[in-house]
Amino acid sequence: MTPFQDVLTTEAEIRALVGTPVARSLLKEQTRIDDHFRAFIAVSPFLLIATSGADGTCDVSPKGDAPGFVRVLDEKRLVIPERNGNKRLDGITNVLANPHIGLIFMVPGRDETLRVNGRACITTDPALLLPMAVQGVTPKLAIGVEVEQAFLHCVKSFPPLRPVGPRDVAGA
Repeated sequence: MTPFQDVLTTEAEIRALVGTPVARSLLKEQTRIDDHFRAFIAVSPFLLIATSGADGTCDVSPKGDAPGFVRVLDEKRLVIPERNGNKRLDGITNVLANPHIGLIFMVPGRDETLRVNGRACITTDPALLLPMAVQGVTPKLAIGVEVEQAFLHCVKSFPPLRPVGPRDVAGA
């Protein structure tokens, strides 16, 4: 029993209502990090990491640092450092149970976002961690991602954010 009315339960029902994707949205999907995506990641100071645990519970964790903090190793692999923080490790522990991962990279002032989906692992490889040191602190671990899908979201899917003032928040 669901607390909602008129619930759709099959893809066929949803497609009958919404339709099928336009061809160009399918054609932009790639299975690798090309030069354009690499440049986008190099200037991105922020990303969202989506994971799911063995029991199906989901987590979306923000990660931010100086632009380029995520290292692209080659067209199929990238590495995200785990900086010292609150030590919750929700996404990290999810990866141990379920390696599927989704990333959305953002760049301030840009209307598009980059989505990367793939399989993740947790690594302590010094060859990967040492170059990601910041102010003399080397991460203890990192998330390694093997890219399976990558594409830019068009500007319609993620409208540019404007600065929010105290009056905007008060009415929320």
